[in-house]
Amino acid sequence: MTSRILLLGATGYTGGLVLEALLRRGTHPVLAGRNAAALTALAERHGDLDHVVVDATQPASLQRNLRQGDALVTTVGPFERLGYPVAEAAAEAGAHYIDSTGEVGFVHAVRDRYDERARETGAVMLPAFGYDYVPGILAGTLAAHRAGAAVRALDIGYFATGPLWRGISHGTRTTMRDGLTLPSPTWRDHHLVDERTASRVRNFDVNGHQKSAFLVSGTEVLFLPPEFPSLTDITVYNGWFPTLSRPLTLISSAVNTLTHLPAGHRLADALTFPLTLGPTGGPDATERARTRSYVVAVASTGSAPLTEVHLEGPSAYSLTGELMAWAAESLARRSGGAAGVLGPVEAFGLETLQTACAEMGLTAV
Repeated sequence: MTSRILLLGATGYTGGLVLEALLRRGTHPVLAGRNAAALTALAERHGDLDHVVVDATQPASLQRNLRQGDALVTTVGPFERLGYPVAEAAAEAGAHYIDSTGEVGFVHAVRDRYDERARETGAVMLPAFGYDYVPGILAGTLAAHRAGAAVRALDIGYFATGPLWRGISHGTRTTMRDGLTLPSPTWRDHHLVDERTASRVRNFDVNGHQKSAFLVSGTEVLFLPPEFPSLTDITVYNGWFPTLSRPLTLISSAVNTLTHLPAGHRLADALTFPLTLGPTGGPDATERARTRSYVVAVASTGSAPLTEVHLEGPSAYSLTGELMAWAAESLARRSGGAAGVLGPVEAFGLETLQTACAEMGLTAV
């Protein structure tokens, strides 16, 4: 029986980008969601695609529509609130799983909760398989390989070019705002350690210019250490708005202090509200074409740099749609191989992943 691709969240912004990427590849997914009218309308606009009504909060509802070897793609977040039933359903059914989360805590929990069951059922689970955080894992892997046995630390910076504030979605702005009150896991002395988001700032070379970025987190800290046991430290930074990096360290400190006070959360929300201002929805094709993604990985001994890898590609949103579509197609055709909650390189191999990313326009510069 032919494996299918089920797309959960197709009526949303990111899900729509995944759907467009799948259709461009000649693949016709089954649309899934709980709004029957919206699903029917979307399916009709794209040639009467198959669609099923499911409740993403109920694993049993999803499992009834999943077969072993199917690929379930989900863009329904926030994942800490809505993602666990979907991941559970895939692991129990033996269906492959791809999501668009940027929530590292969710990825960590998915690995802890469902890795063993996914291995038993043959499911490959790929959380955060988009701009968050495939480019950084690819760049970090390449940098660590080039650095060789001397590598001890990786610093990975995410940047973008173009009129970015108009070119990011309302969801991204909200996630960035909320992230200031959440800890950022880092890899320190061979252990995961929570640090305050934006507690540090680092400069990176981006197209010959020094740009600053503030500390965040990424799944690099989860998936790279097993591949490179010599790595003692991995730190991820966000440099989308270099001029705001240092002010955000002060805002982060203030916000985290406020949240420990009576009524502090309301004060913190008021302080960070300007970060959410901007257009609703997400950037259209014209806006996405005006922005580019850029990722830097610096491998070092911990005190001296060894090598750098720079990758540049399409808009973060366009790249996410293409990555998730490619992964879904690849897994739907898959027969055998490693199962469980895997990182991008572990799932596909470095050469295959690098080739696929290059075809999407993510290449070394």
